[in-house]
Amino acid sequence: MTELLTSAQMRCIETAAIASGKVTGGALMELAGRGVVDAVFAEWPELAATSYRAVVLCGPGGNGGDGYVVARLLKEWGWKVQVFALAPAAAPDCIEMLARWEGPVKPLSELDWPDLEEAPLVVDAMFGTGLARDIAPGVWGALAMAQSRRCRIVAVDILSGLCADSGRVRSADFIDWPADLTVTFQRPRVGHHLGQGAELSGRLRVVPLGLDRALDDLLRSEGEQVVDLTTAQPGLLAKRSGHKFTHGHALILSGGVGRGGAARLAARSALRIGAGVVTLGCPPAAVIENAAQLNAVMLRRLADAAELAEVLGDRRINALCLGPGLGVPRAKAMLAVALTAGRAVVLDADALTALAEEPELFALLHPACVMTPHDGEFARLFPDLAARLAEPAVRGPAYSKVDATRAAAMRAGCVVLSKGADTVIADPSGRCAINSAHFDRAVPWLATAGSGDVLAGFITGLLSRGFAPMQAAETAAWLHVECARSFGPGLIAEDLPDALPKVFRALTL
Repeated sequence: MTELLTSAQMRCIETAAIASGKVTGGALMELAGRGVVDAVFAEWPELAATSYRAVVLCGPGGNGGDGYVVARLLKEWGWKVQVFALAPAAAPDCIEMLARWEGPVKPLSELDWPDLEEAPLVVDAMFGTGLARDIAPGVWGALAMAQSRRCRIVAVDILSGLCADSGRVRSADFIDWPADLTVTFQRPRVGHHLGQGAELSGRLRVVPLGLDRALDDLLRSEGEQVVDLTTAQPGLLAKRSGHKFTHGHALILSGGVGRGGAARLAARSALRIGAGVVTLGCPPAAVIENAAQLNAVMLRRLADAAELAEVLGDRRINALCLGPGLGVPRAKAMLAVALTAGRAVVLDADALTALAEEPELFALLHPACVMTPHDGEFARLFPDLAARLAEPAVRGPAYSKVDATRAAAMRAGCVVLSKGADTVIADPSGRCAINSAHFDRAVPWLATAGSGDVLAGFITGLLSRGFAPMQAAETAAWLHVECARSFGPGLIAEDLPDALPKVFRALTL
C-alpha cells in the first residue's frame, strides 16, 4: 500500500520527527538535497561521470533550503553552479543552508538567456508542496525559458506553480510540457497523481527521509483521511474451492436490439474476473441477437421492471449492473426495483443519466452501490461539486477531485468511482483511493469506446464474488489499467477482459 499525503500531513510528519529530537530541520534538508542529487545521477548516469553546469532556482522557504543543499553538493562534485533566488531566504533552516552554500546568489529577475546556454540542468526549488496561492508570471516564465533552451528540469517536491493537494496549476498561464524529473520525499503527494500535477511532473522519484515512525503515527491518527494508491491483493483475487454459485451470480441488464454490445462487454468482463455465473437480461426482441454472440454468459428474457423483480426472486443473484447500453428510459423503469432488491449494484452510463434526471431515486441508494461516473456524468449528478472544481482557486489548497469525490460519496451514501487517468474512488466514510494511470502506469490507449463498460463488469464480477464495494472498485480499477498495460497500444475494449488471465498469472494466482 502506498499512501499519498497532503502538504499538511507531510508537515505534521516532519514537525513530529523534529519534535522527537531524533532529527533536525537542517538534517532533513541535507537528506533531501542529497536525495535530489542521487536521483539526478540515477536518472542520467552520464551526468555523474563528468563536470556539468547547473542553474538552481531557490525560494525563501524549506524548498529553497533544499535547493541550496543541491547547489552545494553539485559544486562539491565539480560542477559549475549558478544560484538564483526568488526572494531572500526567510525560514531559519533555509538561511542556514544558504550560509553553507557560500557562493554567489543572484535575484531570479536577473536570470537571462546566456545563463541557460549549453542546456544546463535546471533545479526548480522555488515553491514546494505548500503553495497556497497563484504564482507570478516570472516564476513559471523562468521554467519556460529553461524548457525553450532544452534544459533538463528537475523539480524539488513538485513543479513550482502546481498545487500539491489538487494537482491544479496555480497561475493564469503555465508551461506547456512536463518537467523531466520530480523528486519528492517520504511519500508522493496527492497532487502528484491528480490532473495537471500528474501530467506535468515528468518522471517521479520518491526519496525516503527516515520518517517512518512519524508516518505510522500519522496513519493511526488520520486513518481514513489518508488517500491511498490502488493496488491488488493476490490473496483476495485467488479462487478457493466450491461450485459456480459459491463465486456469485451477476446479472447484467442490457438494452434493446442493436444496443447490446456494451452489456455483453460488461458481462464477459464479470465472468473473466471470476464471477461463478453471469446472466445477461435483455428485452425479448434482443434475445436472438444476444444469443448469437454469447456462449458462457447465460441469457434471460427480461422485458420490464416486473420481470426484473421476478428474476431477483432467485437469491443466488447477488450483484447487478445497470447502465451499459441500457437506454435511459429502460434504466428509469428498472432503477427502483434494482436499488430496493437488497443486492450489490453497479450504476454506470445510462443508469447514471437516469438517476440525474430522477433525483428522487437518490434516496434509494445504499452502501452496497457503486457509481462510476465520468466527468460529464459527475457534473450532471453533482453539479455544485463540479462547479467548485471548475472555479479558480483563491487562497489555500485548491479544491480537488479527491475533495469532490469524497463529498459525492458522502452525499450519495455509497461508493463513487470518478473516472479518468486519475480515477478517484471514495466511500461514505471518507476513505479514498486514487487509481493513477500516470508515470510508469500511463496507458493512453485505454481511452477507447467500451473500456468503461469493461470496468463496470469487473466491479460487478468482484461484487458477486463477495468483495466489499470499495474493495471491488479499487481492485477493478487497478486491474483495468494492468490489462491495458499488458496488452499495449492498439487496444480495443474487447481485449481488456481477455488480458486478465495474463495479469492474473503475473500475480501468481
